[in-house]
Amino acid sequence: MIRAAELIQRKRDGEELPDADLTELILGYARGEVPDYQMAAFCMAVFFRGLSPRETYVLTEAMIRSGETIDMSGALGRKVVDKHSTGGVGDKTSLAVAPIVAACGVPLGKMSGRGLGHTGGTLDQLESIPGYRTELSLDEFIAQVREVGTAIIGQTGDLVPADKLLYGLRDVTATVDQLSLIAASIMSKKLAAGAQAIVLDVKVGDGAFMKTLEDARHLAEAMASLGEQAGRDVVCLLTDMDQPLGAAVGNSLEVLEALDTVRGRGPADFTELVLDACAKLLALSDLEVGEAEGRRRAEAAVADGSAEAVWRRWIEAQGGTADESALPVAPVQHEVAAPVGGYVSRLGAIRVGVAAVRLGAGRRTKDDAIDHAVGVVLHAKRGDRVEAGLPLATIHARDEDAARHAADEVLAAYEIEDAEVPERPVLLEVVG
Repeated sequence: MIRAAELIQRKRDGEELPDADLTELILGYARGEVPDYQMAAFCMAVFFRGLSPRETYVLTEAMIRSGETIDMSGALGRKVVDKHSTGGVGDKTSLAVAPIVAACGVPLGKMSGRGLGHTGGTLDQLESIPGYRTELSLDEFIAQVREVGTAIIGQTGDLVPADKLLYGLRDVTATVDQLSLIAASIMSKKLAAGAQAIVLDVKVGDGAFMKTLEDARHLAEAMASLGEQAGRDVVCLLTDMDQPLGAAVGNSLEVLEALDTVRGRGPADFTELVLDACAKLLALSDLEVGEAEGRRRAEAAVADGSAEAVWRRWIEAQGGTADESALPVAPVQHEVAAPVGGYVSRLGAIRVGVAAVRLGAGRRTKDDAIDHAVGVVLHAKRGDRVEAGLPLATIHARDEDAARHAADEVLAAYEIEDAEVPERPVLLEVVG
């Protein structure tokens, strides 16, 4: 019999819970034996009291045990890699990383999620491609990774169901923003999906969950520890999200930018992060190469067109059209002009992300429909010189009224100063 009330009280009082009791609480909740109101109380106790590293690992393992697991490496006879981001504005990194890594001969299988709030979602981006199937059976998923080298799908309902239930509860009880719960949620899905090596992109700053480098470092260390205890290779990249990543914010716009980057024509900051992630993944793979060689191979795959060839095979294998002219286009394009000349000293990621959501590119609630065509393309980023009257950004909107409102929000995201602004790299730190 689960002693939920007693466990809630013990955690409320700051005790460390025994492994078996914590495991049974989570599995009992997944089976419907522990009601929402008790699990909500437990989450709030954890929010204020925290979990020890051991408890965090036990929670992660329990959530994995609540559903199916995939042995990707066993099925393919290869070391399979994966990449995950904690979410940000303009973050389409997985779309470019997957085909580049696969073109280098390393299988990458990824289960992704949808966007909520100002952060974008990989599945939403991919669903802007006509015909693309985000739902594959596990057998189809594994077969595609074997044959094409990569697949990106939605999380199946049988994989870590306890996490889905728990996250939904946390979302409506103001307990999402707790380090151990975030780490366990992310890593339970990554570990259950079967990759043996994982690169985690932990966003830092205005447009991220983690607002400070210190908080991001703590989260990265917690996730790296969970991976190590599970026998996986994990490296965490702490990356800048004080401004949007790349130039495009909005689903079809981000797909186009990812494809441009796979072709070697992407924005500098986005290209740098993509190549950093690829180098780390190739170094963690079974190719037995270092990071420098991994980066060289990634750059070569972009330069010789093999990465783009994998992109086309991957999209077509999942039912999509690889012809970018088929992507949806917004009927209105509205330019945002610089009010003064100078240097961009700040470009607030949150403001740009919110503007994109209000255009229809993101969700305010889980049931909102997505407009895949709308969004924002940024022509000037932090440190860039701008001239008065010339475009800072272009709004892609459904109508003129929506475009004007978004233009006001995007303009408010910019701060322009007379003095030059020092450069800040997109990769801030590496953990693991």
